[in-house]
Amino acid sequence: MWTYHPELLALPVPRYTSFPTAVEFAAGVGAAELATALESQGGEISLYVHIPFCEKICWYCGCNTSVANRTDRVASYLDALHREIGLVAERLPDAGSHAAKVTRIAFGGGSPNGISPVDFVRIVDALTLQFAASRPAISMELDPRGLGPEWGAVLGAVGIERASLGVQTFAPDLQQAIGRVQPARMIENATALLRGAGVGSLNFDLMYGLPGQTLAHLRDTLEQTVALGADRVALFGYAHVPHLIARQRKIDAAALPDAEARFRMAAFGHEFLVDQGYLPVGFDHFALPGDSLAQAALNGTLRRNFQGFTEDRTQALVGLGASAISSFPELLVQNEKNTGRYRMMLSQGRLTASRGVVRTGEDRRRGAVIEGLLCQGRARIEPDLRVEAFPMLQAYFDAGLCEANGEDLVIRPGGLPYARSIAARFDPYRKDSLRRFSSAV
Repeated sequence: MWTYHPELLALPVPRYTSFPTAVEFAAGVGAAELATALESQGGEISLYVHIPFCEKICWYCGCNTSVANRTDRVASYLDALHREIGLVAERLPDAGSHAAKVTRIAFGGGSPNGISPVDFVRIVDALTLQFAASRPAISMELDPRGLGPEWGAVLGAVGIERASLGVQTFAPDLQQAIGRVQPARMIENATALLRGAGVGSLNFDLMYGLPGQTLAHLRDTLEQTVALGADRVALFGYAHVPHLIARQRKIDAAALPDAEARFRMAAFGHEFLVDQGYLPVGFDHFALPGDSLAQAALNGTLRRNFQGFTEDRTQALVGLGASAISSFPELLVQNEKNTGRYRMMLSQGRLTASRGVVRTGEDRRRGAVIEGLLCQGRARIEPDLRVEAFPMLQAYFDAGLCEANGEDLVIRPGGLPYARSIAARFDPYRKDSLRRFSSAV
């Protein structure tokens, strides 16, 4: 059972899908650094492909996306994406023992099904050809509202192994309040279509902290999720930051649950899903015991990247598409966000990486501590970091949320909702930029 300590959750913290976080990216790092990283990157790599289009824009969404209502704009973006695929592929080593090998491809957005099935197949064909990818594991984020029957055969032929449905909530009144109306029958049909296409691991993205949401709403959504047989569940707290995301101004801030109510929802969701047989993965994901994500959590190989918690163990993630981020051991770099500038740069035969950060040895050391705490609930803390961070963690020690165990810092079961707050004490960049982040729960 989780205990609510509001003073220990008051500090806004990042989600730590990278370290350093994207807030530290700067314009002085870009295409030249990406080219060097690609040319020296052999072995297994993963690809992330960003499709910045949706049929409709949800009011809560912070993704880099726009409405797919102009075929010329979508077509010109996809042309640019194909050019980028070629430019990136030709820079990767392709011969000998040092050859790069694509083992995973993840499609995100926006909504990858915001484009046509034919256009999607063309992208998969281009990736397979240009990167000489042999049977990579392919995953895909999907919007149930645009997942018509024509997608079934396509997903089956491509061999999508994992899919993630943007569900958020089954409650019709809450769907109205966040601008994402999708009746339960639509989600049921999407689930059946994906299972019929051979998707073996299906994730539901769910949210708590929505305007007007109650524990009863959350229980009903979780019950329907379990009934539909989701293999994974990601239970996110809605981050209301209308000063950063203009579309969130359409959401009634007065109807949002307060901090304690949000905490109770997170705690209830955790207890409910564990009772239903799901294993907790990190601090906000859950998976059935047979799923590869649960296995990674059990055997200590769980990782964290820009898609959240993952079993992907590759050291290089190459991002394709506007705003996509590439991650290497010594470099984090993001493509141009603006789709117009992205297209223009590629029409000139240029890589579009425009901002990033070179990861120092100290960044990697602290990043390993943060990732260990979030993924395994423990990390080895070297003496100098103990001297620096443990005084700031004293209140967490006193509350029984974490403890020192030999050379390790261990997050206790009741400390799970405080994991990000605990990890943030090892982040030296947080001293003057905390206002940019959302609440820890």
